Amino acid sequence: MGVFVFLPLVLPLSAWPVARLAENRLHPRTATRLLTAVAVVMAVCSTLCLALLMVVGTAQLPGNPLPDGWSDPEVRAAVPHDEVAGRAAIPALAVVAAACARTLWRHRRVTRRARRALAGVPGPTVAVLPDSAPYAYALPGGRGRIVVSTALLDGLAPAERRALFAHERAHLTARHHRHLLAAHLAARANPFLRPLRTAVVYTAERWADEEAARAVGDRRTVARAIGKAALLSPRTPAPTLAALAATGPVPRRVAALLAPAPAARTWPSAFTAVGLAAWGAAAGALVSAMSSANSAVTLVLILRAATPL
Repeated sequence: MGVFVFLPLVLPLSAWPVARLAENRLHPRTATRLLTAVAVVMAVCSTLCLALLMVVGTAQLPGNPLPDGWSDPEVRAAVPHDEVAGRAAIPALAVVAAACARTLWRHRRVTRRARRALAGVPGPTVAVLPDSAPYAYALPGGRGRIVVSTALLDGLAPAERRALFAHERAHLTARHHRHLLAAHLAARANPFLRPLRTAVVYTAERWADEEAARAVGDRRTVARAIGKAALLSPRTPAPTLAALAATGPVPRRVAALLAPAPAARTWPSAFTAVGLAAWGAAAGALVSAMSSANSAVTLVLILRAATPL
């Protein structure tokens, strides 16, 4: 195993450059998918390595239910600084599990409450609620529903309302809640992935902005709708739910809509800054996967050899 078991814990640092560059230099659709994939791979690998370290640390605790051979000095020698790393991995993995469970629980609680509250509201895809609080968000589940209050609709012009519905419909069609949830879970698993989570939140909104601009046919109308909604709307019920103006730096999104539409490239050229950063992040994710796989296979073989038949 050697030091390879620690690499996935710090390799998310290699994705920081692309997290910033992808926001402005990649098409939002490409950026969202790329950043989400990199974040998920790195989060899974770092969590796996924490689990491997925990196995070694747990085997040293008195009264543990693991086989005695797992605490053999030869097994512990496979992990550098086994006494410190193994024991520290136990509370670290517990914190990761608790944080991820809390994020999932909050997401499911909010979506379930919203579905129950909207059970009697007419409209299969759009729910307009007579509420004095201005809000609008995309509620996933089945075909999904767009939830909007009359207070927000009253503050928008007819063309801006069309932009609002096109924006939220884009969130549902592309299932952006999955990208947001995956990015939030990845950031909970490894704090070094927080810049990627922030970038995914922004690029998912930009993706929906561009889809709304294409559907409405007027980028300035979408920009005005975002600006007005940002002044009127509070936060969404949960950070994993997408909304018109509740997430992402609104001034940057408005400025992007006032500029020409981005080119729909599937992958950036390697001879550009964003291309180098993207390849660097992809290489970091690959090395992270290879390191965690190597560590897992090595530890399994060692434990099998140390366990009496």
